[in-house]
Order: sequence, then C-alpha cells, then structure tokens
Amino acid sequence: MSDENAVSAGWDRLNSLLVRVGRPEADEAPQGGRLVNPSVTRGSTVLFPDIATMQSVGRERYEHVAIYGAMGSTVQHQLERAVAAVEGGANTQVVSSGLAACTTALLVWTSAGGHCLIPDSCYGPTRRFADTMLRRFGVETEYYDPCAGEDALRALMRSNTQVVFAESPGSHTFEIQDVKMLARVAHEGGARLLLDNTWGFGVFSPFEHGVDVSVQALTKYAAGHSDAVLGAITVADDGLWRALRDAAIQLGQLAGPDECWLTLRGLRTMGVRLAHQSRTALQVARWLDARPEVSRVLHPALPDCPGHALWKRDFSGAGTVFGVSLTPAFTRVAMEAMVDSLSLFGIGASWGGFESLVLPTTGGIVRSVSASEQSDEGPSFRLNIGLEAAEDLIADLEKGLTVLTAA
Repeated sequence: MSDENAVSAGWDRLNSLLVRVGRPEADEAPQGGRLVNPSVTRGSTVLFPDIATMQSVGRERYEHVAIYGAMGSTVQHQLERAVAAVEGGANTQVVSSGLAACTTALLVWTSAGGHCLIPDSCYGPTRRFADTMLRRFGVETEYYDPCAGEDALRALMRSNTQVVFAESPGSHTFEIQDVKMLARVAHEGGARLLLDNTWGFGVFSPFEHGVDVSVQALTKYAAGHSDAVLGAITVADDGLWRALRDAAIQLGQLAGPDECWLTLRGLRTMGVRLAHQSRTALQVARWLDARPEVSRVLHPALPDCPGHALWKRDFSGAGTVFGVSLTPAFTRVAMEAMVDSLSLFGIGASWGGFESLVLPTTGGIVRSVSASEQSDEGPSFRLNIGLEAAEDLIADLEKGLTVLTAA
C-alpha cells in the first residue's frame, strides 16, 4: 500500500466499530423499542431502594456504576466502553481533559523517591507538570531523546525508574518513537510504559505494542467539533484498572454528561471525517514540501520525517496535524504576517477538529537533550487540516507565502 493510501486506510476500517460501540444494549431499552444513542443523564444524587442495594453498588466501584454522581454518569460509562474498544484495552476512565489524562496517569504510577523518563518532545503542559508538581511530590524526571536507540535508553534506566512515558509523534516536531522497544526496555527494568496516543487514536494499537497505559485528549479527534474538552486513560489489564479507578475516585476525576454525550456523538463520524482530513493533510504537506520557502515539513508519512519507517511499520493511518519549518531567509515577524493573512486557517492552539488551524511554534518548543530546531531552518508553525477542500487550503497558503516573501 502506498503512503498516500495508508494515511486514511486505518480510519476507514474503524467505521463499523465506531457505529456500534457505546450504544444502549437491547436489554436496557424500554418495552417497544430503543433509542439509537444513549440519553444524557444529569445528576449528583443517586437514590437506592434500601441500604443493602446501596452497599452492594458501593462494593462494585471497579465496575461502571456509581453511588454518587462524582463516580460518573451512564453516558460517561458508555463513552468509556467505546474508547476502550477503539484503543483495544481492558478498561477506560474518562477525565476532565487531555492534560488531566496525562497528569492523573503519572500520579497513579509514580511515587516519592521514584524516577520517570519522559521524551524531550512531550506536550509542554506535561513537561511543566513533571518539572513542578511531580518534583514537589518527590519524583525525579529525566528527559530522553525521543529518537534514542535501545542501548541509550537502557543506560538511562535506574533501579527506581517507575515510568517510561512516550508521546508518538512528539509535540510540534512529530518524531515517531519505537514503542515496541520502549516497552521492552521499560518492562525489563520493572517500569510501566505510558503513552500519549492522541495523534494515533484509531490508527495505532497501543496494547499490541506493549503499552501499559494509553492516554487521550478526546477533545481532538473523538469529539471532533471543537465544542468539548475531555480526556481518557485506558489500561491493558484489570490490575492496572483497579489502581486507576481508585485514584480517579480519590481525585474526583470525571467528565460532565454533556461533554461525554457530545464526544460519543463525534466518535460516530470520526473515521469518515479523518479519512478525508488525513488524505488532505498529506496533499497539503507534499505541496508545502516542494515550496522553496519551506525548509522542512514534519509529517510522519513523509520519508524525511523522523521515525517515518516506524510510522510505516506500526501505524495503519495518519493524523491531521503536522509541522512546517521555513528557510532561515524569513524572520518570525514575516511568518506572523503570513499567518495573519490566511483566511481558511484559524489561529488556534487545538487540533483534530473539523476546521483548519495554524499555530506559530517558534519560541514555544522546549528541548533539553535533543535538537529542537535545525541550524538550517527558520521560523516554524503547525497546521491542522480540516474538512475544507485541498485545493482551497493550498490556494490560501499560496497567498500567505506571497505575503511572507513580501514582508
């Protein structure tokens, strides 16, 4: 299969699953028929017919049940079943945001005196949490080159390493990591492998590659309409689930029923939306890659993107967001003038929705042990490709590049 066909093939194959998961079962329906979608159930207080029933439900806290609204709603639990099915995991806990998914998972599987390895290319707020709150809790974080080989990574492992964290591809610079190798090294050292799989949701199967815990910003692809903020943590087995569920209850981590319902609705069309968007993204990326104003396009499906061979080996498709570095001939001011001139690309920090977005990344990429920007590259920005036609997006970017060269 060509790379062009591969970028959307994984999304297409998801559709039969996405249509069916997280819907009411036949035995849950009222007599005479059932709704296609679960209802939104709002509430904090749960009433029981007697004490024995309440105590019985309380003992089943590892199931998707609740004795109080802070343990989740019916629609949240339907969404959790759906996400677990897409990820291929044993169970899922929905939380309030993608960042909450990252931070909650790190809190569950690290403890005072422990050591944590995090890729240098990780999501900026994850890095801030590790450098501030985890440090205050007595956990030492060490950053590693996301492209490090097995020997280099093994040399970083310590007797107190509790977590190896991965993010593939990396934020802004889009390196694909060798997750199978990371899992092997982590498990040999007695550590858990945690993966931020937001870009690969639906096209990368974390638990087939040895991941213990996969975290998601459901805000992105799953919700898909830029109107809900949500996260999810999915685990490989029941033992990990008990630890996660206990921690989520203690931390008060859940999501509102309306956000869960919106995300579950968005999930139904995710495969169709992203098959189109990922195909368009590759068209736009290839067009930019051929432009003289551009030094490098960071899209994992392009052969010169770091980890491209791993993407071909491990992923069944590609995402909608990628990075662009201009040549050193252009200044940051000129790039910002170009961005301001675009009409189809909104300036925004999120991605994965139905609309195209642009975000300058120069000055926002923090690295300590790996190269953040090559010496032969100029200012950089990130694009999320939406549902617009490829030719319209390319025409908008062409107009923007004219502004760039004139600035």
